Amino acid sequence: MANYSSRVRTDIARWLQADLIDVSTADVLTRDVEANERKSLSFGSILAMMAALLFGAAVLIFVAANWEAIPRLARVAALFAIILAGYVGGGALKTRDHAAIGEALWIIAAAAFGGSIALIGQMYHLSGDETSALITWGAGTALAAVALRSNPLTVASVGIADAWLFLRGFDYFGHAEFPHLFVVVASVLFAISFWTRSQAARHLIILSVIFYLVLLFTEHETLQVAVPLIVVSTLLFAAAIFAAGPVDRILQLGGRLPLHALIGFLSGLAMVQFELAGESNNSAFGIASAVALAGIVAAIVLGGRESRGLRWVAYAGFAFELAIIYVVMLQSMLDTAGFFLAAAVLLGLLALVILRVEKRMRARA
Repeated sequence: MANYSSRVRTDIARWLQADLIDVSTADVLTRDVEANERKSLSFGSILAMMAALLFGAAVLIFVAANWEAIPRLARVAALFAIILAGYVGGGALKTRDHAAIGEALWIIAAAAFGGSIALIGQMYHLSGDETSALITWGAGTALAAVALRSNPLTVASVGIADAWLFLRGFDYFGHAEFPHLFVVVASVLFAISFWTRSQAARHLIILSVIFYLVLLFTEHETLQVAVPLIVVSTLLFAAAIFAAGPVDRILQLGGRLPLHALIGFLSGLAMVQFELAGESNNSAFGIASAVALAGIVAAIVLGGRESRGLRWVAYAGFAFELAIIYVVMLQSMLDTAGFFLAAAVLLGLLALVILRVEKRMRARA
């Protein structure tokens, strides 16, 4: 991003010198570049976040290792001191134009809050299970994100919610009810992401909702989950392509809604195909496969030129379709040697298609 910003500034100066733009336009363009540059996540910021997580883990492990040797009151005071120092110190550094370090301290404070829930609950033998602790941790982190208007804390709260969804969805703690509450949690966090200007959190939430629907399908094995996902994803993709400006102004996803819609579309069709794969009559499965392949082609034609990520998701979906069609419909027709021959031919065709599509995309660009 820094190199791009430098090149744009150089171009702006050159355009101004060549009288291609006036001074006011140059000022507007320069301010826009600076505003977007401040929003970018630099390599130093990433290292600061990683260092913050490691430091928070080290502090919590040290406290836990010496838990019995520390007096009870000192334990609680030390944990709250870490949380307070992280949030207050991070806020002070943010006001002094040290945003990366300030956000890193906030991450330390959020990690310390999660560790405090576990350690204090163990110390005072508080009732509750691990999932309740995760919900409390996520809620506290989300409140901190709202109060501090923090992008990283919003992403962290979404990550905690995803951990809770994963553990409950796969019944990690045993005999747990399906986490339908995640829909409410995701909706609240999605609204918070606009306040905290966290585009990354919105991307993660949309992918998490798709994952939730996949878990819901595996729980109930019903097409009532898959079919609405296909329909909604198709409508969102069409809206993102044919009304890109208004839709992106509302959702503020940086033009990546077609990518998410394609992932949802392919996930829904994969559910349908898995549901129909065991039937003796493969005609319904063949129709679903044809719809999937047609959807992939349409996605590449309509949105592939604008998004390399969408093209690669489409290629991955195409490869998956080839594999599942072979497994379901052609397995009885080929022996082991024939499988390898067919796989080689299919992979060669896939590579040829990808090369031709990429070449055509570059030519149009």
